[in-house]
Amino acid sequence: MYKLYSGIIGVLISIMMAFNGTLSKYTGNYLGSVIIHGVGLVGIILLLIITRSKLSIKKQAPLYLYSAGTIGVFTVVSNNMTFKTIGISLTIALGLLGQSFASIVIDHYGLLEMKTIKFKKKKILGLILISIGILIMTFY
Repeated sequence: MYKLYSGIIGVLISIMMAFNGTLSKYTGNYLGSVIIHGVGLVGIILLLIITRSKLSIKKQAPLYLYSAGTIGVFTVVSNNMTFKTIGISLTIALGLLGQSFASIVIDHYGLLEMKTIKFKKKKILGLILISIGILIMTFY
């Protein structure tokens, strides 16, 4: 079931990037990002109200975990800038390649409080195929 959710997330990310990039054409990258995150804030507040969820921090979270919001803003602004030049498909493909490399390192070393999942050499074939696909998308 989680694999299905992941596929749906991929579709939603593509749609979101198209909306975000197009909005930034009308508003500019920075105002567009403010609007996108403001609407997201309103959306999550409504969801919290509808589900009657209570906000609480169970234990003291390390300070660096709060940087995820800043990373999200940087991601949206960067996507909006690259979207205009190289399109959605190549922006997503290159982003997925970067995510693949970063996630392999994070998993292998158990960084950022993640469970350690050692890298297997057979994954290299997948990374090579992804890279070849991106090269083909770039030049054709």
